[in-house]
Amino acid sequence: MQLVYHGHSCVQLSEGGQSVIVDPFLSGNPAAVAKAEDIRVQYILLTHGHGDHIADATAIAKANDATIVATFELANYLSWNGVKTIGMNLGGTADLGFAKVKMVHAFHSSSMIFEDERKIVYLGMPGGFLIYWNDLTILHAGDTGLFGDMKMIGEMNKIDCALLPIGDFFTMGPDDAVIAAEWLRAKKVVPIHYNTFPGIAQDAAAFSAKLKERGIEGLPLKPGESAELTKSAL
Repeated sequence: MQLVYHGHSCVQLSEGGQSVIVDPFLSGNPAAVAKAEDIRVQYILLTHGHGDHIADATAIAKANDATIVATFELANYLSWNGVKTIGMNLGGTADLGFAKVKMVHAFHSSSMIFEDERKIVYLGMPGGFLIYWNDLTILHAGDTGLFGDMKMIGEMNKIDCALLPIGDFFTMGPDDAVIAAEWLRAKKVVPIHYNTFPGIAQDAAAFSAKLKERGIEGLPLKPGESAELTKSAL
């Protein structure tokens, strides 16, 4: 399976002609290499409703006739733009045909803010996704702080690769993300949600070095870089 890191929290997974993208934020992302019109996918997974996670979801969905998978409120909100959606909720599993995705907890917020109207639209609970695809289990943790149930998620799943935020301020920082990786029992970790803006600048190589001390492989990918995930190599 190919994993492409598009910057911020946007990751694309592809295998056998099938592809999903998580939290597409390419337009307006100063670190992104790809453009929204370059993306070819069947499904779009959204962890929560902030603009830096859903910015290109509607455009990609329309261009690909793809389906958006998100929490019930966020899915309904986006369906009004004329796109196909699956509205689910925490603890639930959706069958995509070639893969299954289970939404797990994340501790964050989820809304759209309309500054001109001084209005905030609540868009349901934030979450993360466990992606079960062939013989691999991949966790996209979404935007979250460290929380104790990560231990339970790690006990219940054999996580081959975890995508964990390290930016701090809005999410976990590197030290908490190392603890999260241990609790999740992840074999590999791709750091996400960092270096997009000055307020979340982090050293991904230093983070990966801390993981290595604990027997976990870090994959500090730059936007546009990819990694091959195979069971035999994990």
